[in-house]
Formats: sequence, structure tokens, C-alpha cells
Amino acid sequence: MTTTIVVADDHAVVRHGLRLLIDGEEGLQIVGEAETVPDAERLTYAQRPTVLVLDLNMPGGSSLEAIPRLLTRAPETAIVVLTMQDDPAFARQALRAGALGYVLKEAADDELLEAVRVVTTGGTYLNPVLAARLGAGPYPVIR
Repeated sequence: MTTTIVVADDHAVVRHGLRLLIDGEEGLQIVGEAETVPDAERLTYAQRPTVLVLDLNMPGGSSLEAIPRLLTRAPETAIVVLTMQDDPAFARQALRAGALGYVLKEAADDELLEAVRVVTTGGTYLNPVLAARLGAGPYPVIR
């Protein structure tokens, strides 16, 4: 069975690199590319991909705010956030919004394919460095 993917990133060079990475993998197929948040939503609703790879910083609105909307209208699509945002707060927000994966662009070639495979089986993928930072995050002081 083929895993279909929509890639949403505002940089053409990133989309091209992701296409090269993904198209070289057995069982994975890119069915659309978007460069704005509205384009990502439109393509996701039209194509109903298995996975949406979504950049957090794109023109046309907030990707974080789009995640719940996307999941409401395309609940069968798993969302993997691909971003330069290495602040654990962004990862926490994305996962709370409904994303199943969070991959840093700096590690994309190593991690993105793994994240896609994990989320297609209903699992959650979080960049290991961020996962460690989330686990060691600030805890409330109890007085």
C-alpha cells in the first residue's frame, strides 16, 4: 500500500529536497506541494493524503492554528510538523493541536522518513533532542 504525502513549505528548495528524499523511498508518494497555509489546507482536503508534512512558518496564516481545522475536515491525514523551531514549547503546542510528528529541518534527512512511517501506524514521533528537553522542562514549584 502506498503512503501518500502532501508537502507544505514556503521554500521551493526545501520542497524539491523533500521530493527527492521521499520519492526515492519504496511505498511513499508525494501527491501535492503547497507553499502557503491556505494551499496546504486546500490540497489536504482535495487529496486526502495519508500524511501532511507541514512547515510551521508559512505565509497565509498560522500553521499551528490550521492543524485542528485540518484534522476536523481530514481526520484520516496524519500531520508531521517539519520546522526550524527547536523550542520545546512549539513542539508541545503542535502535538497538543493534533500533530503526530515533530521533526527539525536540521535532522530532516535522518528523521522525516522514520516520522512518516511511525505516524502512518498511529504512533507519535518527536525529535529525540526535543523529547529530552521536553522531559527535562521546567516544573512548577510546589510550596
